[in-house]
Amino acid sequence: MDKQLIAERFARARNTYAREARVQQQVALKMMRMLTESLLAEDCQPDELSARFRHILEFGCGTGSYSRILLRTLQPETLLLNDLCREMEECIKELCLFPGISFLPGDAEELDFPKNMDLITSCSTLQWFNDPAAFFTRCHRALTTNGVLAFSTFGSRNMHQIRQLTGHGLSYLPIEELQALLRPAFDIIHAEEEVVSLSFDTPLHVLKHLKETGVTGTEKKIWTRNRLKSFCEEYTRLFHEADDKVTLTYHPIYIIAKKRNQSNE
Repeated sequence: MDKQLIAERFARARNTYAREARVQQQVALKMMRMLTESLLAEDCQPDELSARFRHILEFGCGTGSYSRILLRTLQPETLLLNDLCREMEECIKELCLFPGISFLPGDAEELDFPKNMDLITSCSTLQWFNDPAAFFTRCHRALTTNGVLAFSTFGSRNMHQIRQLTGHGLSYLPIEELQALLRPAFDIIHAEEEVVSLSFDTPLHVLKHLKETGVTGTEKKIWTRNRLKSFCEEYTRLFHEADDKVTLTYHPIYIIAKKRNQSNE
């Protein structure tokens, strides 16, 4: 995974991401709903959420869509926002004016997280990681007793149209494998996946959408005129809808896991 290239692509898309990343915004809202519902199922009352999650770390905060939901819903004492792209700090600068909120740039797979976090969370980031298992171990060390790791990522059907036509895409882990990686150190509270389809007028609009969300972060091949023409023709032939639009598939995965402590093992 070329982290430098990924950072550059997301940095260039930071001014268009909030407008274009419709699925990611829906995922962020659903992630928070699932997180609060899982706590309510454990008899944690709505007015006790702030006490449950006083210290929160969000990795891969991006332009701050999920960050703002975290702040508004959970009202933590401290919220540490991390992103691979240093440029994202300007997108969340108004959040960092609040006491207890700060930005930590860098690769979440390499940074030393503060200890005793009540919640480590993220939306639409883990698919960019090289070693999720090692990252889960580091999260376990950083979480306090009964701390929670809650994240969304994407599964194997994500953007399958792009992979089929270009031969290029991320190696997405299935939900079963993610749970298996977590189980040595976490109890799975909730795991869920879904498939979401977006419609676009043309394949060119699909490519524009991907560019403006930054998710072309690992594609290095040049788009020549002939390559673009062939791509659009094949995309229309294979993935057109009845109304002459074309589809792009997203495959969100949601997982909420509680730290398993030695006394519980």
